[in-house]
Amino acid sequence: MNTPEQSQLGKTSAYVDQYDPSLLFPIARAPKRAEIGLSDSRTPFFGADLWTAFELSWLNPRGKPQVALAHFTIPCETPNLIESKSFKLYLNSFNNTRMADAAEVQARLRADLAEALWRGSGHSGSIGVKIVGQDRFDQEMVQELDGLLLDRLDVECTRYQPAPDLLRANHDEAPVTETLVSHLLKSNCLVTGQPDWGSVQIRYSGAQIDQEGLLQYLVSFRNHNEFHEQCVERIFMDIWSRCQPIKLSVYARYTRRGGLDINPLRTSHPGALPANVRCARQ
Repeated sequence: MNTPEQSQLGKTSAYVDQYDPSLLFPIARAPKRAEIGLSDSRTPFFGADLWTAFELSWLNPRGKPQVALAHFTIPCETPNLIESKSFKLYLNSFNNTRMADAAEVQARLRADLAEALWRGSGHSGSIGVKIVGQDRFDQEMVQELDGLLLDRLDVECTRYQPAPDLLRANHDEAPVTETLVSHLLKSNCLVTGQPDWGSVQIRYSGAQIDQEGLLQYLVSFRNHNEFHEQCVERIFMDIWSRCQPIKLSVYARYTRRGGLDINPLRTSHPGALPANVRCARQ
């Protein structure tokens, strides 16, 4: 089983510019889920990791460079996630590779990523891959997450490692349905310690969650080392267990690094995924 420490994170890497799917480095989700009391076969959430690649290029049959954006939808049911630097190196391996057209690029991306994401499980599955060509760049919109902004609150923050005891809800009053947003989410890469910046949207129905405590809790991730997907699952599980909502969705949009952004969604109930529309900081 691959571990984060075995990846190319924090190491000098040669850029391969000829197509090479072996560059993808899957990491099992199970160990970090076990830390928050989950097994892969029993998770109380659905969801996906929505990736955007802003630096996708290849050569057409005549050797002319092509550029595009790509959106990836990776179900959270996959046994593995893909370490982001390996994803970047893999995408760069297309740079000097001749492809017939965007459809061939899309097919290779889908097949290679699906193989890595399901590797070692004895199962297979598909992922979503959408390539956006230059003719559609003007359709890629920028908008902010909707919801009541928690950052308006003037709270004292003194804890910078995850502190779920800050979470509380009023179970003596009638249940509410709210959407809350904060742009103060920050965590660090699990291996390198480099900062990861994000915005988070929390939708829930149930006992009203104390907003000051929730904001302090989100800020408490500031010095925490964990991958994006793992942070969102930790936030979901802490709110789920501490506040016991009837329904809950946690959606984070992280700023890009190396031309990639990662935007995990975890929700207690199945439904349509949000549009992969980037925020201003992305």
